[in-house]
Amino acid sequence: MKVTILGSGTSTGVPQVGCTCEVCTSKDPHDKRLRCSGLVEVNGVRILIDCGPDFREQMLRLDDFRPIDGVLITHEHYDHVGGLDDLRPFCRFRDVPVYAEEYTATRLKNRMPYCFTEHLYPGVPHIPLHYIEDKVPFTVSNTEGNKVEIIPFRVMHGPLPIMGFRIGPMAWITDMLHIPEESYGCLKNLKLLVMNALRIESHWTHQSLSEALDQTQRIQAEKTYFIHMSHQIGLHAKVQEQLPENVFLAYDGLQLTVDENGKMK
Repeated sequence: MKVTILGSGTSTGVPQVGCTCEVCTSKDPHDKRLRCSGLVEVNGVRILIDCGPDFREQMLRLDDFRPIDGVLITHEHYDHVGGLDDLRPFCRFRDVPVYAEEYTATRLKNRMPYCFTEHLYPGVPHIPLHYIEDKVPFTVSNTEGNKVEIIPFRVMHGPLPIMGFRIGPMAWITDMLHIPEESYGCLKNLKLLVMNALRIESHWTHQSLSEALDQTQRIQAEKTYFIHMSHQIGLHAKVQEQLPENVFLAYDGLQLTVDENGKMK
């Protein structure tokens, strides 16, 4: 399994427009954060998690134009779905199925009706919607017939119910404030946890760095990488120095590998 962090930033990205703080003006590339998204590759199946407004730039940076076999949507906020139209080039390979719970799928249809009508006009992306449900496993497959099982599970973005995803030894959680007790069963025996940590101060819909660290103690993944970070989390290098040895700040372009024996690389 290979996990690529395409974007590690929050909804405004970093640098934030108009801000002159030490993070936004930092020359360290680790402090440059596009909107949050990830690419998971397992057994030849390539799965995109969220598709935000920076998706086009992220794929140009990755410079790896191959099929995307499925897109998992955590929730309908623009910074997680604003790039869906930019899936058009990938539809040259095949339709790109999008997986979202019904609540989210309905809002995608309302926001981008031209992508989800029965009769698509030429040039629009072919991104058929598939409904998913909390704790009901589903599979994503490639054209060679390889399949990957995914378990969606409930997390709470403040008062808004959204989805996290378990894929083999890895779980991806973003925009979360708290985890319902019944979802912790989906987070056992993780080799890799990718999870949000917005900033130092508390926030009413996202967990802070200290709250994220508390969750790492509860979940006990072998390694945890924080994403969805704002400029208010501080400089990457300084914050990393203060973290436990198995906890890290992610950064754009970071590639993480879990080998067939479950070892992190």
